[in-house]
Amino acid sequence: MRPNRILQLLNENRQAPRRFSIEASTEGDEATVYLYDVIVSDDYWGGVGAQSFVKQLAEITASTIHLRINSPGGDVFGARAMEAAIRGHSAKVIAHIDGLAASAASFLAMAADEIEISEGGFFMIHKAWTIAMGNADDMRSQADLLDKIDGSLVNTYASRTNQSAEDIAAWMAAETWFNADEAVSNGFADRIAQPAEKAQASAWNLSAYSNAPKAKVVEPTEKVEPQAPPVEQDVEPHAAAPDFAAMKRRLDLQQRI
Repeated sequence: MRPNRILQLLNENRQAPRRFSIEASTEGDEATVYLYDVIVSDDYWGGVGAQSFVKQLAEITASTIHLRINSPGGDVFGARAMEAAIRGHSAKVIAHIDGLAASAASFLAMAADEIEISEGGFFMIHKAWTIAMGNADDMRSQADLLDKIDGSLVNTYASRTNQSAEDIAAWMAAETWFNADEAVSNGFADRIAQPAEKAQASAWNLSAYSNAPKAKVVEPTEKVEPQAPPVEQDVEPHAAAPDFAAMKRRLDLQQRI
């Protein structure tokens, strides 16, 4: 039996750089929300919870909100509450996927009016997880609930991307990771951020997921020292080799004199 992968995600990222903050912009009537954390149902678990997020978002009076995302996801219901708050805010919301919008963070981004993704960013969708205890009836009840959650997520993604529900469901079942180009071409993002910057999506420990892309390791190339050009010698092309035997005989004769 698999462990609770949401708790695994939290535990394995306790030391990861985290940040949730809201900052006023110095350029006009704008504010920036940094969602660089795991999404949780309650702040007690150590990530960013729906209650604090929704409360602070409601206090923003700016006409434009930049929602900057680098999150491995988390609790589906907590993210749904945050998504509803974004949809209901009067400001224009621009989501910037700076590194990773995975799982619950992916449909949170769907609530924005515009979505852009960095050149090195990733977008991931998958079927909902849960942990349950009880008898067979309890397990069937949980499975039915998961099916309903997945259906609601399919509708959210399909509505935003104009992809078919069948394709969305297949991508979710396969735990599909989209790079920046794929996210744009499939409608999960509107554009790639300019100027393009390489994102650090690998800052998160993503072992809780099955198909997380492996970080690419660039091997250092061997440094080749420049070779000095060969020194040209003034040698006649057909000069005969010196006769060392004759030279030795001449030296012997001189020593006997």
